[in-house]
Amino acid sequence: MNKAAIYHRPESEFAYLYTEETIHVRLRVARDDVKSVVLIYGDPYMFSEREGQPEKSWDYQEAEMRYALSTEESDFYITEVGVPHKRMDYVFLITGHDGEKIVYTDSGILPYEDKLLTKKYAAFRMPFFHEVDRFKAPDWVKNTVWYQIFPERFANGNPAINPEGVKEWDPTESPERQDFYGGDLQGVIDHLDHLSDLGVNGIYFTPVFQAHSNHKYDTEDYLKIDKHFGDLEVFKKLVKEAHQRGIKVMLDAVFNHIGDTSPQWQDVLKNQKNSKYAEWFHINEWPASYVATDDFEVAEAATYDTFAFTPHMPKLNTANKEVQEYLLNIAEYWIKECDIDAWRLDVADEVDHAFWKKFRTTCDAAKKDFYILGEVWHSAQPWLVGDEFSAVMNYAYTNAIIDTFVKKELNLEQMVSAINAQLMLYRKQTNQVMFNILDSHDTPRLLTQAKGNKALVKQVQAFMYMQPGVPCICYGDEYGLDGGADPDCRKCMPWTEEHQDLEMFAFFKELVAFRRKYADILSQSDVEWQVIDDANGLVKLVRGEISAVFNMGEQPVEFTGGEILLAHLAEENKVQKDGFVIYKK
Repeated sequence: MNKAAIYHRPESEFAYLYTEETIHVRLRVARDDVKSVVLIYGDPYMFSEREGQPEKSWDYQEAEMRYALSTEESDFYITEVGVPHKRMDYVFLITGHDGEKIVYTDSGILPYEDKLLTKKYAAFRMPFFHEVDRFKAPDWVKNTVWYQIFPERFANGNPAINPEGVKEWDPTESPERQDFYGGDLQGVIDHLDHLSDLGVNGIYFTPVFQAHSNHKYDTEDYLKIDKHFGDLEVFKKLVKEAHQRGIKVMLDAVFNHIGDTSPQWQDVLKNQKNSKYAEWFHINEWPASYVATDDFEVAEAATYDTFAFTPHMPKLNTANKEVQEYLLNIAEYWIKECDIDAWRLDVADEVDHAFWKKFRTTCDAAKKDFYILGEVWHSAQPWLVGDEFSAVMNYAYTNAIIDTFVKKELNLEQMVSAINAQLMLYRKQTNQVMFNILDSHDTPRLLTQAKGNKALVKQVQAFMYMQPGVPCICYGDEYGLDGGADPDCRKCMPWTEEHQDLEMFAFFKELVAFRRKYADILSQSDVEWQVIDDANGLVKLVRGEISAVFNMGEQPVEFTGGEILLAHLAEENKVQKDGFVIYKK
């Protein structure tokens, strides 16, 4: 038995309170190395007389742990137990394929002996289950299909507020970085029926606050809707009408940095170290300045910290009390004033944890069941303990899907390993509300990555919709909008039928309806990989009573199932290349 590979950690994704009355326990071992795992658990203070024991011994229970899933290196075992006294000591009894038995304890691995269990030596401990510490996410999120809107490119509803030099609306044109097309919030209101028809019930807006650029990630005034998007009353109307349609609204909070045209940064440039905002930023050397290059987005020798190397986005010092008060007031204002339902946090991993904890407290106090989504492109356990974010944008998860189906850089075994590794990074209730996207305003469009293969796009989308977490559609994907890397992925929304793929829209409509109808099953059930066949490009997975077959190979594959819920390139019990079938047992 590979004892060095055995791993567990209390008070983490390996042992956590799932509901008020149940705890989830996980154990990691080497792949194909263990025959069985039994959780030995009980109250730390419960002792009783046992037959054959000269004195009172620990009153424990046993729970057989089930094999859950594997990565390339590891197997994971899981169990769920109820703990009546809200505290638990526990050890693991592990049996290898050769019959060897060991006990994994808080102080290490010991050879199996009954007395180790009855005397409860060095048990792992969960001292007390505080409900306030349990990771909680809003239930409504699990039933949500999101729709991302880049306001400047969605729809022009009020030409009177167009910026100077606005270009003609053209969904076939590849935009330049500084182009404006006149999209605004009235345009979104005008097309809310489109979203209802599509079936989505959540809107994720990129920034809508006053800013110099078309993307608005260089905020000037967080308390003012951008003048080219509308005003406060228009936004309030948008939220109200969205809510009347059962659509939640999520705004983008850019709190890592601010725009260099903001009054705060302009005061710093004017007064330098004597500015009242001097401590609002990370100034490494006075005067605050930079040396421009030919690239608008890059600066050399900046004397202050920025987002990436963008001199127009100086980084805010969120450890400063005045900055905290300023930003937390903004967070509360838009919840209370406009009744928004969620914040998406830009560059969330570069802001200190102490601030995000205060942000979470502020949002929770302002509105019950509020959703907080962080932009973190890598492993995010520190932010997903329960006192900061509800979820993160699940790039690592969905990248594994794209790298396999689209880029062909991973085989199926590697993809499943990567997906399983991500699932084991977080608590189950966290995985249920993770934000899954296949493209966005920051990435090339999926259709472009798939080299125009629309069957492949449908297959990849369906695969993602079968996964834990909540899916998001980037505006225009439902009409087959293409586009390369930023800014090409930010083309205008195609509103004229000649530029719309209506077959793709019908597919997305079916896909969204499927996801929403079976949201509870797809949220609560575990992922079971039934077939992973690299030789034939075949993967089959099960989510509760729902099964799915995806064919990446060259030859048709047969399937035997029940009621077909969704399919493409599948007929007569056969799935063609780039096809799939989802069916109910």
